[in-house]
Amino acid sequence: MSPKIKMCLVLSGALVLSAAAMQAQRHGPDGPPPFGAPMELMGFEGMHGGKVVKGAPFSATATSETTSTLQDGSVLHRTSQVSIYRDSQGRSRHEATFTGFGPLTASGGAKKMVMISDPVAGVHIMLDDEQKVAHTMALHTHDGSSANAKSAPAFVGKMQERMQQDEATGLLKKESLGTQTINGIVAEGTRTTHIIPAGQIGNEKALQVVSERWYSADLQIVLKSTRIDPRFGTTSYTVTNVQRTEPAATLFTVPAEYTVQTGGRGPGGRAPIAAPPIN
Repeated sequence: MSPKIKMCLVLSGALVLSAAAMQAQRHGPDGPPPFGAPMELMGFEGMHGGKVVKGAPFSATATSETTSTLQDGSVLHRTSQVSIYRDSQGRSRHEATFTGFGPLTASGGAKKMVMISDPVAGVHIMLDDEQKVAHTMALHTHDGSSANAKSAPAFVGKMQERMQQDEATGLLKKESLGTQTINGIVAEGTRTTHIIPAGQIGNEKALQVVSERWYSADLQIVLKSTRIDPRFGTTSYTVTNVQRTEPAATLFTVPAEYTVQTGGRGPGGRAPIAAPPIN
């Protein structure tokens, strides 16, 4: 496999897998809208510049597991583990280790990708540990002045409007699960049930998607979530080993031995992340 093709695959896998932890830092107790793809696993909204959380440093381990049953009865199991770091300035680092995702792991088991979001410098960094290359892209948050940053609230507003419509028609139900202490941290629980009517997506019968989330207002992250979706299987997301201390500053910088390659507009920019061309 050529280096360019390999990097294309790794970049694609990293976007899918590390986003599970990234989206957990972008949303309140209700999480993202409960329709579409399983956001606990994909969470692309976390890649478009979100709220910068300052003054709440921590490090932790986030684990995402998805189990689905194929048509022949065999079970497909996918896992990702992400080490999360956030400093007092709102900079974050995600070290994703993933298994069970097709060609990314077929030749050598688990793969690793490191992603750094630095709102202070206005840059998003993706580290390729094997090639020792740092891919950098412009980062714009909701506090920025770019057109895309300003349009983000409008997108969220449209999604919230759709949720309200579904609630009014009985297709969406939200209920509070109260609070519980998870590993010493108080979290607020919410259960969301979304009904997909028969025929809406070619489904013969109505489908029911149930999500439960436990959100820490103190850390402003989701500590635990479960999503049961008949289209994609069951996905669980758990944050453990939370340490509420300031991470080392070196975690948010490019190592000296890496070659820096500057890309186009990255997460939060107008253009999507572009993988290297395949020759």
